[in-house]
Amino acid sequence: MSYDYDKVEVPTDGEQITLEDGTDDTLEVPDNPIIPIIYGDGIGQDVAPAAQQVLEAAAQATGHDINWMRLYAGEAAREKYDENLPDDTVEALKEFRCSIKGPLTTPVGSGFRSLNVALRKKLDLYANVRPTYHLDGVPSPVSEPGQMDMVTFRENTEDVYAGIEWEAGTDEVEQVKAFVEDEMGYDNTIHDGPVGIGVKPITEFGTKRVVRKAIDYALENDRDSVTLVHKGNIMKFTEAAFRDWGYEVAEEEYGDEVITEDTLWEENDGDAPEDAVVVNDRIADNMLQQLLTRTDQYDVIATMNLNGDYLSDAAGAQIGGLGIAPGANYGDGRFLAEPVHGSAPKYAGQDKVNPTAMILSGRILLERLGWDDAATLVRDAVEQTISAGKVTYDLERQIEGGEKLATSEFADEIVANVEQLS
Repeated sequence: MSYDYDKVEVPTDGEQITLEDGTDDTLEVPDNPIIPIIYGDGIGQDVAPAAQQVLEAAAQATGHDINWMRLYAGEAAREKYDENLPDDTVEALKEFRCSIKGPLTTPVGSGFRSLNVALRKKLDLYANVRPTYHLDGVPSPVSEPGQMDMVTFRENTEDVYAGIEWEAGTDEVEQVKAFVEDEMGYDNTIHDGPVGIGVKPITEFGTKRVVRKAIDYALENDRDSVTLVHKGNIMKFTEAAFRDWGYEVAEEEYGDEVITEDTLWEENDGDAPEDAVVVNDRIADNMLQQLLTRTDQYDVIATMNLNGDYLSDAAGAQIGGLGIAPGANYGDGRFLAEPVHGSAPKYAGQDKVNPTAMILSGRILLERLGWDDAATLVRDAVEQTISAGKVTYDLERQIEGGEKLATSEFADEIVANVEQLS
């Protein structure tokens, strides 16, 4: 341990996750790692302890032990440090490498556009990864939710989420408008009157590393395809560039391990070689339609920040909503799991809400640690609990004959199933 923490208690029984010598992303994980956890705001105080309980049970059932290290961000950090994102938290997330957090709310005037985005940037967690799959027993608005089994790799650091924008009525926005119209030759492109202007950066560097992460994932997990999703027919120098740079990664770095869709049809009559990943691309609006009409044809999605937000939420709706949907952020040698849903402050502390998304985000954490048996155990135990109709209020009202459980009771049922299945 190198950083001198002020208000963080580092567990004395656990060991630190390190990098394998000579690598920037291969973890050396002890059987008793120290794992930072941020409960987060609002319902974080309910769902985070539930996730801890389930993850501990699955780890112990498979011969491991998690040593939790509590960190603070958002409201809890303001109470303890008088700031939203203290150095203690950022440095601990960097040093201990793999962590999990609940939802965070960014207060007005906090100095951050988003605490979640700030964490991703400070840790260079450039790939937001959202697996979307259906659990038996979860109500869904579509007739065949089991067809959805897709993983979205969403670039985390660029696009409009980079936050480069100027407010209407400011001197700065008028300078940008004048530059665009007078110096760049786009006269009469922007309407007169108040205007807000934003810049959308898409870089070769940012594109290639997230596409590389997506292809690596597909190869390691026996997925059939990686789809580059973009609006390149309109945004030719940003989103079309993402598509082109993505294909460059596939063609120049992976050899026979991948095949593009064009080559697949031109040379193989549509038959993919065994063990090869097909890399293709789709226009974003068409992809939103195909999530519904050709759900089972897509495995791994690689896309930009805003597209990824839309697509993953739309996919999540097909498998039961954001209360079920897990997520995680990957960087080189660092990882932060987090559920997709928000902090829902009006339900905070009521022991009421559904912790499934946080628990399944923890499942991704277990996978990142290399504890696949524990990760499988979590999914199976959650599914068995829901299939039995023992659910929180949000699902109980949709399930005939369901039994309504508190957040903590639901976690207890999952733990009992972990023990029964192990």
